[in-house]
Amino acid sequence: MSNQERKRGNNILSFFKPRIDNPLSSERTETNTSIPNEEFEPSSKSQRVEFDETSLERDPGLRIPMWRHPVNYRDEIRRAYIKMGPYQPKLQEYPRSESGNQHRRFQYTWFKKFPWLEYSSSKDAAFCFPCYLFELSEAQQSAFTVEGFKSWKRVNDGAKCAFLSHMGSSKSVHNKSVKSVVDVMNVTQHIDKVMNREFSEQIRKNRLRLAATIESVRWLSLQACGLRGHDETLDSQNRGNFIETLKLLGKWNASIGDVILEKAPGNAKYTSPDVQKEILHIIGNRVRNKIRDEIGDSKFCILVDEAKDVSNKEQMAIILRFVDVHGFLRERFFQIVHVHDTTAATLKKEICDVLTRYNLEIHNMRGQGYDGASNMSGAFNGLQALFLKDCPYAYYVHCFAHRLQLALVAAAENEISIWLFFSNMTTIVNLVTSSAKRNAELQSAQVNEIAHSVVVGERETGRGANQIGTLHRAGTTRWSSHFESICDLIDKYNAIINVLENIVTDGSSTSMRGEAGGSLIVMKSFDFIFILHLMHKIMGITDLLCRALQHKSLDIINAMDLVSTTKALLLTLRNDGFDILLSYVKSFCTRLDIDIPDMSAHYKHSSRSCRQRDTITVEHHFHYDIFNTAIDFQLEELNSRFSDETVELLMLSSALDPKDNFNWFNIDKICTLAEKYYPEDFTEQEMHNLRCQLQHYELNVVCHEKFQKMSTISELCQGLFETKKLQYYNLIDKLIRLVLTLHVSTATTERAFSAMKHMKTVLRNRMGEDFLTDSMIIHIEREFAASIDSDSIIDEYYTLKNRRSQLQ
Repeated sequence: MSNQERKRGNNILSFFKPRIDNPLSSERTETNTSIPNEEFEPSSKSQRVEFDETSLERDPGLRIPMWRHPVNYRDEIRRAYIKMGPYQPKLQEYPRSESGNQHRRFQYTWFKKFPWLEYSSSKDAAFCFPCYLFELSEAQQSAFTVEGFKSWKRVNDGAKCAFLSHMGSSKSVHNKSVKSVVDVMNVTQHIDKVMNREFSEQIRKNRLRLAATIESVRWLSLQACGLRGHDETLDSQNRGNFIETLKLLGKWNASIGDVILEKAPGNAKYTSPDVQKEILHIIGNRVRNKIRDEIGDSKFCILVDEAKDVSNKEQMAIILRFVDVHGFLRERFFQIVHVHDTTAATLKKEICDVLTRYNLEIHNMRGQGYDGASNMSGAFNGLQALFLKDCPYAYYVHCFAHRLQLALVAAAENEISIWLFFSNMTTIVNLVTSSAKRNAELQSAQVNEIAHSVVVGERETGRGANQIGTLHRAGTTRWSSHFESICDLIDKYNAIINVLENIVTDGSSTSMRGEAGGSLIVMKSFDFIFILHLMHKIMGITDLLCRALQHKSLDIINAMDLVSTTKALLLTLRNDGFDILLSYVKSFCTRLDIDIPDMSAHYKHSSRSCRQRDTITVEHHFHYDIFNTAIDFQLEELNSRFSDETVELLMLSSALDPKDNFNWFNIDKICTLAEKYYPEDFTEQEMHNLRCQLQHYELNVVCHEKFQKMSTISELCQGLFETKKLQYYNLIDKLIRLVLTLHVSTATTERAFSAMKHMKTVLRNRMGEDFLTDSMIIHIEREFAASIDSDSIIDEYYTLKNRRSQLQ
C-alpha cells in the first residue's frame, strides 16, 4: 500500500493512543459486572467492545465507581446504564432512620421532583445517576456517587434542600454530567461521525439495508425459524433462511435489492450473526419493557418451572401473571434462565436478579406458582418458603393441573385391574403404531369399516366426519392424552382387531406373533371392554377440567367450581351409572360377537385360593370391585389433592363472584378476605372505607342489569373499568385484582417449553442464553414484537456502540 493510500485510510481515531487502564479489580464485589481487566494495544481501527450488560449491578450502593472500569469499556457501560435508566425502586415502606428526636425516611415522591435521583436498598441512601456515570475521580461527588446521601432532614428544607444544592448552577459538576448523558447518546455529534459525515443518500441506503435485516430477523423469529445456514457462501444453493429471505425481499423490491448483500459495502452488510443477535436483543428488551410498563404498579404473581433443553441444560422459565389497567388478566412470558442446579437458593437468586433488573419489587408479589417438587414446595427450605420470608403475602398455590395429574395417576395405580388395563392399552398402541406398514393396514381397515358402516346406516356422512387417523400414544405428563387413546380404541376397535389378526398370521417373528396374539385375547375379553368404556366415562368427566386448567384467563374461583362439578358428576356416575354402562357394554359385545359372562354366576377370583368361601356373583364383581372402586379412588384423590389452605381463601373470594346474579355476595366475607389475606394492601382507614363502598356497591353494581349477566370475576373486573365505576369503588376493584392475580395452573410455563423445543433444536443446540431467551420472547409475545417500529430499532442499534457507517 502506498503512503498516499495509507493516509487516505486513516481517520481521526488513528492519531490517538488508547489510555492503558489498570483498575483495582481486587476491590470489586461479586455483584459487579465481570469486565476483563486487560491492557489494550493501540490500533488504528476502533475495537468492538463486548460485555454482558445483564451482569451490571443495578443497586447504586453495590456497584463499583465508573472511573474504576477500563477506559475502553466506559462508554458502552454508560450507554447500557442510560438505557436501563436510574434505579428507582418503589418500596411498600422505606426504612426509618433517627434524626434527633424524629424518625425520617426516603420518600418515593422525590423521584418525580428529581428524575436523576437513585435509591439504594442495601445502604438506604440516595445517589445521583448522571454524576455516577461521569465521575472521573474519587474526590468529586462521593456523597452522591460512592457513599450515598441519607440525611433526609436536609431534603425538605426549602432553598437549602440538599438535592437542590447538589444540582447547583448551570456550570456545576451535576449539570455538566446531565449534559454529558445527552451527548453520549447523541451519536451523530461524536467527533468521529462529524469528521466522516456521509451524504444523506448514503445514510438512507444504510437505514434501508438495516431495516431489511431487521424485518427478516423479526419475521423468522416470529415463526420460530432458524437464521443461519450450513453454507452461506456465494456458491451455495441454500444460504440459510436469513439470507434467502433477504434475497426474496430484494427480488420483489428493487430499492432493497440495490443495497443488500453483494451490493452493500463490505463494512456495512448487516448480515453477520453478531448483528442478528444485537437486533434480537433490542427487540427482546423492548418487549420486556412493554410488559414491565403493562404491569406498572400492579401486584403480580410469578409462575416458574424447569425443564432440560436439547443440549441437556436446565432451563427455568419465568412467567408473570397480573391484571392490566383495563381489567384484563394477563400471563406474560418474561425470561428463560439457564441454572446450573435446581436448589431453592439458586432458583431464588436467579429470579430475584431478573425481577430487580426490571425494577419489579418482591414486596409486590402476591402469588407463587410451581409444581409439587420438594425444592419448590418445601415448607421450610423450598422456593416458596424463601419468598414467603421476604413477602408473607406471596401465597403459594400448587398448580391445579399437576394436582389433577397426580390424582388421576394415583387412582389408576391403586386398582390392579385398572393398572392392567392401561398397561395392555400401551402395549396394543405401541404394537400397532411402531411400524409404517401396520399404520397403513390400520388406515386401510378403517376405510373398509367406515364404508360398511355408512352402507348399513350406522354412520352419518358430512364434511369433516369419518376422518381416517392413527392411534394416539398416552403421554406421561398429560393425562388427557390417555383419554384420546381410549377414544381411539373405541372408535377404531374393529380396525385394530384386523391389524392384530394380520400380525398373528403374517408376523415377522415368533415374539411379535405371540405379543399380537396375547393382545388379541385381551381385546376380545369382556373385562377389557368393560374397563375401556368405564374409563371412557370417568375420563370424559375429568377431561373438561384438564382442558380448562390450560387456559390463561382461568381464575381460582372458577377452577374450584369446576373441581366441585367434576366431583358431583363422578358421584352421580357411581350412584346411577352402573346399569346404563353394563347395558351398553353388553350391546357392544353382542355386536362384535364377544362372549358375555353370566352375570348371576359365581365369580372365582384368580388370585385367591380355590377354597375361597365368599360367594359373589360376576355382576357384583364388576359393580363393586371394579366400577365403584375405580370411581371411589378418583373421588378420594380429588378430595385429598384439592383440599388445603387455599380453600378458605377460595370461600372468602367467592363472595365477589358475580355468577347467579351475585348470589354469593357477602360484605362480611369480603372484608374478612381483605383483613386476613391482604392486610399489606389496605390501611386501617381503607378497611373502614371498603365496608362503606361495599354497601353502595350492593345497591348500585349488584343490581345493575349489565353486571347481572356476568359469570366470572374476570368479566366483573373488566366491567368496572368499562363503566368507569372503579373510580367510585377503587378499593373493591383493588381486591378483585388481587384475587385474580392468584394463579390456578402453570400451563403457560409448559407452553414456553414447547416454544423452546421449536427454537432450540438438534441442529441449533449451541444457541447462547441471550439468543435463546430473545428468540423465545419474540415468538411467544408476538403482538408486542410485531408492533415495534423498525426506525426506532435502527436508532437504538446505532446508539448502542460505535458504528462504522452512519445511520443518522
